[in-house]
Amino acid sequence: MRHKAGHVPSLYTIATLGSHSALQILKGAKDEGFHTLAVVTPANERLYSSFAFVDEVIVIPHYGDFPKLEKELNKRKVILVPHGSFVAYLSMEQHKRMTTPYFGNKAVLDWEADRMRQREWLTKAGLKMPRQFTKASEIDRPVIVKLYGALGGKGYLFVKNPEDFTARASHLVEQRYIMQEYVLGVPVYIHYFYSPLTGKLEIMSMDRRYESNVDSLGRIPLADQEGWDISPSYVVIGNQPISLRESLLAEAFDMGEAVVRTSRQLCPDRGLFGAFCLESIVTPESEFFLMEISARIVAGTNLFIDGSPYSYLNYDEPMSTGRRIARELKNALLSNSLDLVLDQSSRLPADASSGKNGETVAVPGPGVPAN
Repeated sequence: MRHKAGHVPSLYTIATLGSHSALQILKGAKDEGFHTLAVVTPANERLYSSFAFVDEVIVIPHYGDFPKLEKELNKRKVILVPHGSFVAYLSMEQHKRMTTPYFGNKAVLDWEADRMRQREWLTKAGLKMPRQFTKASEIDRPVIVKLYGALGGKGYLFVKNPEDFTARASHLVEQRYIMQEYVLGVPVYIHYFYSPLTGKLEIMSMDRRYESNVDSLGRIPLADQEGWDISPSYVVIGNQPISLRESLLAEAFDMGEAVVRTSRQLCPDRGLFGAFCLESIVTPESEFFLMEISARIVAGTNLFIDGSPYSYLNYDEPMSTGRRIARELKNALLSNSLDLVLDQSSRLPADASSGKNGETVAVPGPGVPAN
């Protein structure tokens, strides 16, 4: 069935959990003409209901109950857009069992969730990474101890030597973590979008995180900290916009392309596509060290709901990462290519475009409205 261009989005609902970057995702979806749905807990029902661009709200007791909605969601033309709260609150098995149409490739979750596999991915892409330690006895320089999962820096520790690790991090023995060299430099989170429809990569925006209390400690002279019994905390409480020196922009773009290219070798079928973020440290020598990858939209993009300096270069209209996701879904619908932007586990509506039947049209590139 070939839908009229102007009516395609309104036949579909873009849904997500009411957390993380949901407001940006749903606002972008509404701007592209989709019906919108927020799945929320009782604590934030009033918040999401207060926004006019949220058409519908479904309340569940806990985010972990989300898979129980699958039957209801599959009765509609719902497309799920995942974000960090999906990773934090749902298990890998729950992710993979759900068949509701899902933007992205679930195969990358296995690589994102395991920090050792992340390292393999980024190393195979030719990116420089900090030294990693497997035993506390090997520590010969400052390290940061990172827990697995999308926890916003919660539980991270700065450790100076083996004795420091034993004194402060021995309680982590029952948790999964890595010990990574602490690289001195500026943290830069680069937000990308890769389109499987056009084969093009876009740099959408950049941010750095504000972490409590390590950032506030940095404003207090070292001499004044003597005698304080305060351990640095790396819990993320917000984000700050940043732009990169233009002389470094080409390397940042090349890193994104290398990650996408390598993902096709590691992840079944199409590899990584859609929104993703590379967490880097830029040293005084202007070297990039890659710390990790988030294979989805990240909360730092919330700074740019009205667009960023980088998205402005590609678009002559406000273009957040959330709206860019909706634009990709819209372009896929208009070109009968919806299956190219959904995980293979998705249960497509009976008359959804498959890219195999019906008329196909050229997919608009960056900066060109879908209709």
